[in-house]
Amino acid sequence: MLYSGARILIEALVEQGVDTVFGFPGGAVLFIYDELFKHRDRIRHILVSHEQHAAHAADGYARSSGKVGVCIATSGPGATNLVTGIATAAMDSVPLVAITGNVSVPLLGKDSFQEVDIAGITMPVVKHNWIVKDVKDLAEVIREAFIVARTARPGPVLIDIPKDITSAMGEWIPLDDSGGKGRVKKQARPSLPAASEGTAGDDAVGARARRLLERVRGATYTEEDLDRAAELLGSAQRPVIYAGGGVSISNASGELTQLAERLNAPVALSLMGIGALPREHRLCTGLIGMHGTVASNKAVQKADLLVAVGARFSDRVTSRADKFAKGAKILHLDIDPAEINKNIRTEAWVVGDIKDIIRKLLKKLPPAVKTDWNGEIEKWKTHVPAAHHRKTKLHPRFIIEETARGLGYDALVAADVGQHQMWTAQFYPFSKPRSFLTSGGLGTMGFGLGAILGAKIANPKRPAALFTGDGSFRMNCAEMATIAAYGLPILILIFNNRTLGMVRQWQALFYEERYAETTLDRSPDFVRLAGAYGLLGYRADDEDSFRAALDGAWKELARGRAALIDAHIDPDEKVLPMVPGGRPIDEQIL
Repeated sequence: MLYSGARILIEALVEQGVDTVFGFPGGAVLFIYDELFKHRDRIRHILVSHEQHAAHAADGYARSSGKVGVCIATSGPGATNLVTGIATAAMDSVPLVAITGNVSVPLLGKDSFQEVDIAGITMPVVKHNWIVKDVKDLAEVIREAFIVARTARPGPVLIDIPKDITSAMGEWIPLDDSGGKGRVKKQARPSLPAASEGTAGDDAVGARARRLLERVRGATYTEEDLDRAAELLGSAQRPVIYAGGGVSISNASGELTQLAERLNAPVALSLMGIGALPREHRLCTGLIGMHGTVASNKAVQKADLLVAVGARFSDRVTSRADKFAKGAKILHLDIDPAEINKNIRTEAWVVGDIKDIIRKLLKKLPPAVKTDWNGEIEKWKTHVPAAHHRKTKLHPRFIIEETARGLGYDALVAADVGQHQMWTAQFYPFSKPRSFLTSGGLGTMGFGLGAILGAKIANPKRPAALFTGDGSFRMNCAEMATIAAYGLPILILIFNNRTLGMVRQWQALFYEERYAETTLDRSPDFVRLAGAYGLLGYRADDEDSFRAALDGAWKELARGRAALIDAHIDPDEKVLPMVPGGRPIDEQIL
């Protein structure tokens, strides 16, 4: 079949199971958008207000569903606007395919209008990128891109397609069910498994893509690696599990729970690991690190074995690396060999798929492993900062817990970056993986609204809410237009302290209260702004008005409409506990 490059792109996306893309049109992608219009019954396009949020929406779609997110932008500024979203996905191992247009092949490198070397720009923040200069290569490049994005440690990739390639005619040869070419697959939209499960239809890829698949699957462990790990686990007296985002990515929450219960080991969670073990589980000690719980931080420092599962020992977790878990042997389970001994030296490691590794380790362990914790963990759980119970007109903990009661256990919750992000991690009762969507590695203010709209589109039956700050929300509020246009019932809750709260907190503690450029005593009125976008807004400054605002918001959501609550809190409210920079993680400000 002879198709244009743009039509080949659409066919290849459908072949990969794509049903939704997020984007913003422009001159270099006009042929692509023309085909999207013709095939809107096969692929749904979500028009965002800014390309950065197309990337964040594709990211939220991927984080919440386990599928690959897809975003599209035009050349030049459209492409560069994607970069922050791509970097956000890279830092948190999110499978993303970014498609950019570019000037025609003969104009590349000539400083043409809206030309930019997006492949060069994104090279440090993608697993791989491609510039397609021949329409004959387009289908195979798309197949390769999806393999790279979701296989081994997932992450973003980019395909740059010059405009003349989208208009050029080429032969489209669909994949058949046996992996060869020539016959259309019976299933037009194969479902995509989680990244760790391999590629959807591994037998249905082109020859070049099949060879690539073998290369990107990464290192695998040996039986000796498993035996050494089992030996360490079986002999530990005070084991602690430090679980990261890799647990959710590999769909290994159930296996993690079994391992923790077998070892009777407390489980400390990184920001990306929240939801890997339900908060109410007796072994869950909550967040670890700079704003971690006393129980998590002390347990790690008192452990004789620390088992890092799908985690990378970020500086926000370890603080002073030479004082981190000094009394413990460290066992690292991770799919990425590059993470082994990168930040913290380990006693042993097993490199491979987390789910598979834990299943095999459980077979090597006795039915129960006796430990010597003797009630210490439960005692440490009672040590909470007085700020958590501070009496104010409207406290962040009250806001989060009241909202959680209405949202229910199955909700999708996104958070932007700042104090509200940490409060959400501390107080929200997350019980499922892929429920908490936030920028952990890059710390991207403005991430949340795009992410939650993408997640809601991927999971239309699940309740959805965004917890944001007034500083972050200024960076993404235009996406209220997207939420209103597509009728997405999302609750937007602004922790409005009229300041850049987390930066102000540091200024208060370490800069003698010199609040340089962190006070946000300026427009907009968020309730009126919500109204301008067609959303109903509410204002709250005490507990009674917040309950009333929630009641109104629930009614809006039940009608299938979004709602916003502008909740005014004390600008001097702080996120505690807190580990000052350069101190061991058990030396916390409470």
